[in-house]
Amino acid sequence: MAEALEGLLVESRSFVPSAAFKKQSLCISPFLYDEADYDSQQFWSDQALELDWFEEWTDICEWELPYAKWFVGGKLNVSYNCLDRHVASGLGDRVAYLWEGEPGDSRSITYKDLLDEVCRCANALHELGVKKGDRVAIYMGMVPELAVAMLACARIGAAHSVVFGGFTSASLRDRVNDAEAVALITCDGAWRRGSIVDLKAIADEALANCPSIANTLVVRRTAHDIAMKDGRDHWWHEKVASQSTQCEPAVMDAEDLLFILYTSGTTGKPKGIMHTTGGYLTQVAFTHKYVFDLHPETDVYWCTADCGWVTGHSYIVYGPLANAATSVIYEGTPDFPERDRFWSTIAKYGVTKFYTAPTAIRTFMKWGDDLPAKHDLSSLLLIGTVGEPINPEAWIWYQEHIGGSKCPVVDTWWQTETGAIMISALPGATTLKPGSATFPLPGIGVDIVDEAGQPVGTPGGGFLVLTQPWPSMLRGIWRDPERYEKTYWGTYEGKYFAGDGAKRDEDGYYWLLGRVDDIMLVSGHNISTTEVESALVDHHAVAEAAVVGKKDDTTGEAIAAFVTLRNGIEASAALVEDLRSHVVKLIGPIAKPKSVLFTDELPKTRSGKIMRRLLRDVAEDKALGDTTTLADPGIVASIKQRYLDTAPAED
Repeated sequence: MAEALEGLLVESRSFVPSAAFKKQSLCISPFLYDEADYDSQQFWSDQALELDWFEEWTDICEWELPYAKWFVGGKLNVSYNCLDRHVASGLGDRVAYLWEGEPGDSRSITYKDLLDEVCRCANALHELGVKKGDRVAIYMGMVPELAVAMLACARIGAAHSVVFGGFTSASLRDRVNDAEAVALITCDGAWRRGSIVDLKAIADEALANCPSIANTLVVRRTAHDIAMKDGRDHWWHEKVASQSTQCEPAVMDAEDLLFILYTSGTTGKPKGIMHTTGGYLTQVAFTHKYVFDLHPETDVYWCTADCGWVTGHSYIVYGPLANAATSVIYEGTPDFPERDRFWSTIAKYGVTKFYTAPTAIRTFMKWGDDLPAKHDLSSLLLIGTVGEPINPEAWIWYQEHIGGSKCPVVDTWWQTETGAIMISALPGATTLKPGSATFPLPGIGVDIVDEAGQPVGTPGGGFLVLTQPWPSMLRGIWRDPERYEKTYWGTYEGKYFAGDGAKRDEDGYYWLLGRVDDIMLVSGHNISTTEVESALVDHHAVAEAAVVGKKDDTTGEAIAAFVTLRNGIEASAALVEDLRSHVVKLIGPIAKPKSVLFTDELPKTRSGKIMRRLLRDVAEDKALGDTTTLADPGIVASIKQRYLDTAPAED
């Protein structure tokens, strides 16, 4: 009955772009799909020609499963494509970034301003000994210098590895050491809900065990007292400001490494996802232009993500700048100083294209319709979602209360590994269904298969796979090709699979169903069950732990922990809070368990494997699945009874 009602809701609220939107839209017909269907490689070649190349390629794509090379022999520079060519064409005075600081300070940065600062930073990195092919770690808040640092690395041919500013010193240390970064760019601190996050102190703790780091650049943001290590630490405003605004961009091969970005893996060890230069920039520029129906002369675009995640790389920095767009960057949280900060920011800057996460939307729904109603959001022409599946109710609320019932909603599916959007509407050409990501984009091969890897047909549900190479695809896992092959290409022969379930309805629309493996999707971010379990077991009181993602109305999934204690340790509310804090200390706030249940045993198979599937049934209060493979079939029933009797402590 619920599915039937949801179907009626979706059918009754299907959204057709208005005549006014279609009139100005970049794409109102299937012509891009037709071009890609006729010859997908030539289609991507045509998109690549929208960039400036120092030398064109000799071959469009070389595909030796599971490795692809795109635009083979082509030479370009990402920084040049994002900055120099726009300034040379007379767009130097166009605003690249409208930056809004959490305390209320702001900056307007033109393309000429940004080019000058990127060149200065690039020259400073050269002076500090950073060379083409080196790796540079970046650990910062959402300040303009973060984009500058990324572009400066791209300019000189050093790969950057951005680490989310909410991660702990241990997470930073592990990523720096895995990449063998030679330099770190950070801030003295960052503002978050009116308080200072002491990034430099966290970085110092990490660097105590990072032998490859020779130098750090430190941006002064919060101006609180910090320690500076002689010979290693350099103030940005001293080292960068004194440099020349002239820096020749390095000539990069299309397949040269642009960046490494770490994401959770099922083993608990983060995976260093590698993205290269030509194919990545081609696809992020194309998808940013067409999915957001971009008109760079008039649009003000805002993606609310953080550059510590791939969304910030692709749709705050590289895609928008390649397209000469004007973007908003916001430093802080949506609830500071009040819960209407996003809506006041949209009104302040006249934002026309807005891209945020379903977790945020569901939070806004809880906060009330009156908050967005207080602000003039009439500038919005299109709104989008990213990071996780969006439920139809949230889609409809978003479209009504933020989009004024007139804006198309582009729900996008993609991953750190894909580099760019893979499934989404082309808003001027697609009838939208609330909750559906609609169709694969032109030039993208997608299917749904069963457990045997066979296509399920239409309609049908199963496992989402990609069936052909795409330009922005990951080129592997840093220094671990075996893990790359096994993780992404080892489940279904000849097909890419990264753990998402999906269904396709009778009209061919795709509906994403979330993760089906041991990765939890919390507020749109992948978190490994193993990583959180390792953090819990690191606590002196814990003998064993298992965690699962359970459905959550706000975050999509929340982390539920099941913990067995060492002999002699008593369960208590204080211990619950201590365990949560311990996870935050080792991983970061995003990995904090929402609930903790103490149990005498965990459900295991005879071979000793923990059956997280059954723990998920417990956490979501579902009927228990098959328990016949358990060494002790009765244990899961006792865990469920304890769960019902005691109601595990939650935030």
